[in-house]
Amino acid sequence: MARTPSTMVALGTKATDFSLPDTVTEKQFSLKDLKGDVATVIMFICNHCPFVKHVNAELVRMANNYKHRGVGFVAISSNDVVNYPDDSPELMAQVARQLKYPFPYLYDETQDVAKAYNAACTPDFFVYDEELQLAYRGQLDDSRPGNEIPVTGKDIRHALDCLINNQPVPEFQRPGIGCNIKWKQS
Repeated sequence: MARTPSTMVALGTKATDFSLPDTVTEKQFSLKDLKGDVATVIMFICNHCPFVKHVNAELVRMANNYKHRGVGFVAISSNDVVNYPDDSPELMAQVARQLKYPFPYLYDETQDVAKAYNAACTPDFFVYDEELQLAYRGQLDDSRPGNEIPVTGKDIRHALDCLINNQPVPEFQRPGIGCNIKWKQS
């Protein structure tokens, strides 16, 4: 598994709007539809990546813990499904149902949304404030497959707690690590 770091996009960057299909409901969702009143978490994930599999249970716990506190969550898969069929929309829907994702799992077929966000890896996390300005980007926590550190989501949870309590999010943020996004060959 390739270890690709997330791109540390400038804090304060405005979220880019999108309209993508949810693989479970087959409904189109825009950023406006999914925006939280206090914060919005956009996660670039996929089905096959061991880094994503390692944190999936925590993503579900975290979304369930914060969705009633004004935080919107959305997961997006942008991988090339021709070369990575495990990430197909049909299998995305299956994974979302099996793991009981409490957030939409959107398919970015053109990869335009991943490019607009400068997403580099799976998982890749972006947390926006109520004005949809980037407040946090980087790792979920220090856990990685095989390093024996428990998955807690502490870094993103701390950022969300700061936003909920109208406190500044610390600017020191560590990049996430994951599998590179599987870009289509042109």
